[in-house]
Amino acid sequence: MAANHYDARDLTILEGLDAVRLRPGMYIGSTGPRGLHHILWEIVDNAIDEAANGYADAIDVHLYRDGSVSVEDNGRGIPTDIHPKTKVSGVQVVFTQLHAGGKFDEHNYSFSGGLHGVGASVTNALSKWLKVRVMRDGTTWEMQFHSYYDKAKKKYESGIPTGPLVNTKQRTKRHGTFVHFMPDDAVFSTTEFSLSTIERRLNELAFLNRGVTITLTDERITENEYVAAGGGEQENVQLDLMGTQPHSVKYRYDGGISDFVSYLNEGKNKLYSKPLYYRAEKDGILVEFSIQHTSEFTESLFSFVNNIPTPEGGFHEMGFRGGLTRMLNDYARDNKLLKEKDPNFLGDDFREGLTAVLSVKMKNVQFEGQTKTKLGNPEARAPVESVVVEGLRKIAADAKYRKAFEEIIKKAQGAMRVRVAARQAKETARAKNSIDGLQLVGKLAACSGKKPELNELFIVEGDSAGGTAKQARVRQFQSILPLRGKPLNVEKKRLDQVLANEEIRTIISALGAGIGNDFNPDKLNYHKVIILSDADQDGFHIRCILLTFFFRYMRPLVSAGHVYIGMPPLYKVYKQNTSIEEYAYDDAELQKKIEKVGRGYLIQRYKGLGEMSAEQLWSTTMDPARRNLTQVTLEDAVAAEDMITTLMGDKVEGRKEFLNRNANFNKQDAFMERVKFKKETNDEED
Repeated sequence: MAANHYDARDLTILEGLDAVRLRPGMYIGSTGPRGLHHILWEIVDNAIDEAANGYADAIDVHLYRDGSVSVEDNGRGIPTDIHPKTKVSGVQVVFTQLHAGGKFDEHNYSFSGGLHGVGASVTNALSKWLKVRVMRDGTTWEMQFHSYYDKAKKKYESGIPTGPLVNTKQRTKRHGTFVHFMPDDAVFSTTEFSLSTIERRLNELAFLNRGVTITLTDERITENEYVAAGGGEQENVQLDLMGTQPHSVKYRYDGGISDFVSYLNEGKNKLYSKPLYYRAEKDGILVEFSIQHTSEFTESLFSFVNNIPTPEGGFHEMGFRGGLTRMLNDYARDNKLLKEKDPNFLGDDFREGLTAVLSVKMKNVQFEGQTKTKLGNPEARAPVESVVVEGLRKIAADAKYRKAFEEIIKKAQGAMRVRVAARQAKETARAKNSIDGLQLVGKLAACSGKKPELNELFIVEGDSAGGTAKQARVRQFQSILPLRGKPLNVEKKRLDQVLANEEIRTIISALGAGIGNDFNPDKLNYHKVIILSDADQDGFHIRCILLTFFFRYMRPLVSAGHVYIGMPPLYKVYKQNTSIEEYAYDDAELQKKIEKVGRGYLIQRYKGLGEMSAEQLWSTTMDPARRNLTQVTLEDAVAAEDMITTLMGDKVEGRKEFLNRNANFNKQDAFMERVKFKKETNDEED
């Protein structure tokens, strides 16, 4: 047994950027696709911060054929003079020192998305090489960094300067910063940037920063290839007859978030033609919001703080909702649309069919969690509420908006009537009493386990598959809920209609956490909710319907990563009268399994889960040690909103157009293109 020796010599000191290389997940979340894009966003956010503070109005992002990427802005340029403490240039400080930058001093940046000072240095540490060009005070400066394995030290050296900052003596009238880097394939599981992911984020940033031009160029694909792949509107793209020009797109919205709301409401029936918009500063917090109501039945609020999405909300959303409810109730009473004896509208009444974008810019932001998804500053609530009340009052005072406010109140009146009528149904659906128990008798095969974090609920298509799954399950932690027909497409229905649907009510009762604004993840009976449907078009449709329901009425269930897709095999390859059998989950894998089994093989194509024996279903789809589960996570709420509206809404034209461009019925359903999936493994990330 080794000696119990432990003193100061055993303490490892990670110098420079070594800590980033050793534990990249602490800084960028993962070393998968999400982390890869994170190091790009860190550089993009620096450029956006220059624009948000009025120092830049153009940003260029360029994807190169070799896998590298560059970001250029026309801001002030990183300081090039010598830092008094470190005795090296400002450029070297920014790219080699953690928690260093100009954003800790509010005199340099009033508002900033990158508050921790680790962005540029982390990107440098996780890149093979990084080049910086600064154009400042009429002069061009350049510096390069690289990462390599030092055999003598037996360790990686991360983000090491190849030399000092160099004055190239090239005079220029331009100003700004150009950063070009190559992600390190020794760190990331993939170094291929996703064009669609980058397009969505840059488009979003252009909406949030009115008047800023953001250009994206991708050398990896020509404009013709981009159009052929269904990436753009044919009539809006100038085809390159030679087929050699790289795909390039510019984003600029002079209407800012008002244009954003119009974009989100494309294909929806609007109650008034133009979104309402207001912008003001209160107590040092810049508040900007835009709203528009549609004939839909659900609320779509997208909030941002210093250009960073906050899908989990926070105090700014509380202020927005409070201000909206207060002002509209006052308006209804002042205009005799509510009688003295009538109770006030609830916030839910005003937010039915609401599409809203809220953008807040403030100092000393406190985000809850490493992923920056919830604003934790209580002092933001009152200023946001005040600006919303003030802004809506000013808009309502303009006679040309009278029709819009009448439509808002009319919509709220309808919502109130439905709410009152649906109250009993809603209480019944969420109550923990004998009625719920009776609803589940003969439907839910409940597990015996009392720990929700260990329990799994399989939502299975049909009684036949449900019966097989009940035989296959482990009773201690796996519950089975068969669906007897397709659930309701909630995208087209009111809440009372949703609650009246038996299949939906059964799911709500089984999960035990409520619905809508009353949904409480802490009351969940299961921390894994697994959709298990046939691998055909009906099965994919059921999957889409269930995901739409979870997204609209139980969004925290999705954002917390509790929803999974069970992946049953499509084929069994076997030899008759032997124990040799292999399972394939797609056509490509089928060929490999055929080669493995060898001559004399037979193939069984599974048309549905009901064709499997209990033993086969367990070993391929339900056994935690061998199954393939795909986790559903909400990476981009705006993109998911757009896709659900297109595929599950009332507008047939938009759905046909999408399917004509993208449909490949040998693959997963199109809905999933807008939602991030990863296989369940024991590693940090697939």
